[in-house]
Amino acid sequence: MAEVAAPTVEINDGVFCSAHLKEVCTDCSFDGREENDAFYGYDPVDRDPIDTPTVTRDKDGNYQCKKHGSQGCNQCFGWKKQITRARTAAKKAGRK
Repeated sequence: MAEVAAPTVEINDGVFCSAHLKEVCTDCSFDGREENDAFYGYDPVDRDPIDTPTVTRDKDGNYQCKKHGSQGCNQCFGWKKQITRARTAAKKAGRK
């Protein structure tokens, strides 16, 4: 039987499992790090996953940060900055 891909959700250009909103979800067998790295032009590395902040959904079903109530909140959904930090930490730890 073919393996079924975990349903995903996109939040401000980042891809996460739709059930738990995690970039790496062991419950769903999902790992979105490679796709998220590629979106920002990075080669994949063994880095820690980025975290989503607490989110809510607006009346149209779009995700927005709970703290600011904004759908495109770069402060909360600044994935590129979070990915860059995680990549730097992975390189310092000697992971590739």
